[in-house]
Amino acid sequence: MPGITSRPGIDVSIVIVSYNVREMLRSCLASVYRMETRRGYDVWVVDNASHDGSPEMVRAEFPEARLIANSENLGFAAANNQALERSTGTFALLLNCDAEIIGGSLDRLVDVMEAEPKTGLLGCKLVYADGSFQHSCFRFPGFGQLLLDLYPLHPRLSGTRLNGRYPRSAYRHPFDADACLGACLLWRRATGLVFDPGYFMYVEEIDLCWRMKAAGWRVRYSPELTVLHHAGGSTRQTPSRSRRMLWESRRRFNRKHRGPLFRAGWELLARAGGVPPPDRATQVRP
Repeated sequence: MPGITSRPGIDVSIVIVSYNVREMLRSCLASVYRMETRRGYDVWVVDNASHDGSPEMVRAEFPEARLIANSENLGFAAANNQALERSTGTFALLLNCDAEIIGGSLDRLVDVMEAEPKTGLLGCKLVYADGSFQHSCFRFPGFGQLLLDLYPLHPRLSGTRLNGRYPRSAYRHPFDADACLGACLLWRRATGLVFDPGYFMYVEEIDLCWRMKAAGWRVRYSPELTVLHHAGGSTRQTPSRSRRMLWESRRRFNRKHRGPLFRAGWELLARAGGVPPPDRATQVRP
């Protein structure tokens, strides 16, 4: 795509997309500027038409950040792409606005990418606000995850392979994963692959990981950087709409990457579990 080039001196472009989460965005940016790094980096904030004063806060308190203030909400995927196409870092750290860098080293995370030239995306260690463990890597979605989402049979099953989770013990060391959570991802510009803007929000990082692996790139996890992830900072504002978009994004993923038998079985289970049929009024863009 046009603009997917690097510029000498900028190792990492840090990209943050925000929507009406001014206080979380302030904490996120403060954590970025507190970190110590030998790497050349710049910071890009893409605001999706917030009406809570977020753009004004960025201009006043973080003038070093490059702000893209959209006049409408373009969605998470398209907003990230705006910064990826305009920025020039050899790598981009895609950081959620409801996340904060709290430990480890960005330098060492980049070192891992430089030592592994076939790694296209690298996930990092995530924790909740109380410091507890948070899954940051997942297997590609299948019927097990769908069933446990619709019918939570037992809490112990939520963290198992049936639900697409890797064992907690795996997170002590780097490993290859199907997909990593988009709360914090280190992206290699040389892949040339960006988000599919057809996803307004949800599943866009799973889709990107799928395409990365299909193109011969590795998707990896490394514990070199620790990020506090509050989870759902923007989506909590419109829970019903967000839930509808989640299911439409899942359907889009199936249309793109799954065969007709999988799609038919998935839709049958989803409808049986109370998921409404596709609605053109609420579907993500084609």
